[in-house]
Formats: sequence, structure tokens, C-alpha cells
Amino acid sequence: MRPLTGLRAMALAAAGLVLAGCATTAADDVDSAWRPGYFWQSVRGHLGMLAAARPVDAVLADPALAPDLRRRLELGREIRDYASRALALPDNASYRRYADLGRPAAVWNVVAAPELSLTLKTWCFPVLGCVGYRGYFDRAEAETLAAALRARGWEVNVYGVPAYSTLGKLPGDWFADPLLNTFLRHGEVELARLVFHELAHQVAYAADDTPFNESYATAVERLGSRQWLQQRGRADLIAETERADRRRAEFRAMTMAARERLDALYRSTASDDDKRRRKAELIAALRDEYARWRDGQWGGDRAYDAWFENVSNAKLGVMAAYNQQVPAFEALFEREGRDWPRFHAAVKDLAARPKAERDAVLAALSPSATR
Repeated sequence: MRPLTGLRAMALAAAGLVLAGCATTAADDVDSAWRPGYFWQSVRGHLGMLAAARPVDAVLADPALAPDLRRRLELGREIRDYASRALALPDNASYRRYADLGRPAAVWNVVAAPELSLTLKTWCFPVLGCVGYRGYFDRAEAETLAAALRARGWEVNVYGVPAYSTLGKLPGDWFADPLLNTFLRHGEVELARLVFHELAHQVAYAADDTPFNESYATAVERLGSRQWLQQRGRADLIAETERADRRRAEFRAMTMAARERLDALYRSTASDDDKRRRKAELIAALRDEYARWRDGQWGGDRAYDAWFENVSNAKLGVMAAYNQQVPAFEALFEREGRDWPRFHAAVKDLAARPKAERDAVLAALSPSATR
């Protein structure tokens, strides 16, 4: 799951604005995202990332480059070329430079939801619109905001994000999004998915519609990585990826079913005390269900243990936002004859429509609508 960040709005504005210092902190900006403190950390972090970037070819020309990094950068370059050549994704300077940030995440996102609701808190930005998360280049600042939100009674989740996109809107190659060390921490499939996902955000973007934007990009990464592996004849990775995707789908089905039960509870006429009691029971039941899957069908795989350590409305809320329309986009890809340019054009057409209209189109495309 690779959500967008409010940092995108910063990047779009940074090229033309000069700030004269700031005195606010993350805790001061709990409700308003577009404050000097937040804007300045965003500009500083983004420009620092760009300044650290060097052309991938120049990095590869260094004879002292570590062999493992060389292999991963060569693979990243091949994936980047494939994205434009075979998936009709933008052919520009994005992800053709490399930056080592010296940290495990590009940014840290903060999401929050009320105690008895799954509706995420939103922050609004110029250009970008309103989104249900806020991103920080410094984890300590993200944790400061999280603490301030918890003090106000919000349930909060802070998580690292390996990449974010500036939508390809900034002028010149220097401002293009670079390939990061955070892209390279996992295997070939994850690297391909990250690149495909972030480039998809440059193709189509609907303001104030995170589910649409993220579901489209997620569909592109899944469909694109499957095609990439098939054309490379990587039967081993295809089988491994299919197993991981099935497990991920089972995890999502499990958690989304729990989310629906909690949502029904929160919308009911029960008293708040009864809702709190029943909420605790439902979360305990979800953890028990996960333990049965982990120790049974999943053969003891504990990959999701950390997620279940602290189940919250914030975690469940953000999961729904980034996956709910993926099957509809995959169905749209099939409808367009698995033709990438036609598919992207259809998505851009949807992005230009009113939200209610595009939601209706995607709902009709969803596999569940045909049952």
C-alpha cells in the first residue's frame, strides 16, 4: 500500500515560493496543513532529496559501486524503460536519477480516525485537494503530530512510505522524482510495482478522490508487474508473487469484513458505552481469526503480526481508501482489450468527470456488481 502524501502539494508550489522562516511545529498544525511550519519542512525535505539525486547512469559508472546496488540499479533502469515502452506510462526524467536518503522511508504518513468512526481526518492543500493523511520527511515530526492528535482523542497510525509522486508537474529534469534507496529494499517485483505505481499517478489524478487515485495506481502496479514477469519468463517469481497476492487478498478480505462489522456498529443506535464494549469484542475476534489463518492456511507466516499488534480505526480506514476500487480498474483494463493506451485514456476520462459519476461507472464495473 503506497498512499500519496500532502507533500505533493508542497512540491508543486515550492518552485515558485520563497519562505522567510517559521515558528510553528507539527503539534501546532493539527487541523491546518497549509501552515508555514508544515510547508517549510516539506520544501526542505523535498529539495534535499532532489539535491542528493544523481543520474543512474553516472552512479553505475562508478567502479567502486557495491555489486548488490549495481544489480538493483540496473534492474531499476530496465524497469523504468519498460514502464514507458510496454505500459504506456510517461516517458520523462522521473526515476532516472538515484538518491540514497540514508533512512528506511521517503516520508512518514499520519492518519487519524475518531474512537467510534472509520472516517479519516482530512487535511486540505492547494492543487492537491483534501486527503486523509499528512506526510513528513522527519519521523519525529510525524510522531509529534500523532501525539497531539491522540491527546485530542483520535486513534492514530504512523507508517513509512517508500515513495511519493509530484505528478510530473514540476518543470525541468532536476525536479523530476528520483529513484530512491527505499525502492530497492525488497525484491524485483516490489521494485517494479513501486515504479509503475508512482508513474501511474502522473497519468491520471482526480482532486479530492484518494480511493480513485490509489486504486488506479494499485491496479497499474499489479497488472504491469504481472506482464513484466510473464514477458521475462520468470515462472518462479510469478508463482511466488501469486502466493503473496493471494495471502494479501485474504488479509484484506479478513480486515475489510471486520471493518464492515465495525462500521455497522458505529452507525447503529447503540449507546457509546455499548459501542466501545462491542468494538473491543470485534477487534479481539479479528485477532483470533488472523491467528487461525497464520497458524493454519498460512503455515506460520508471521508477516502481518506487527499490523495486528494495534488494530485501530485509523488502520482500517486507510486500508479501505487504497484498495476498494482496484477490481473495478482491473475490469476496465479487460474491457479496453488489455490495451494500455486505451486503458489510461479511459481512466483520464473518468478522472475528469464528477466524483458521483465516476463512482457509479466503477461500481458497475466491479466484479461484485455482476454476480
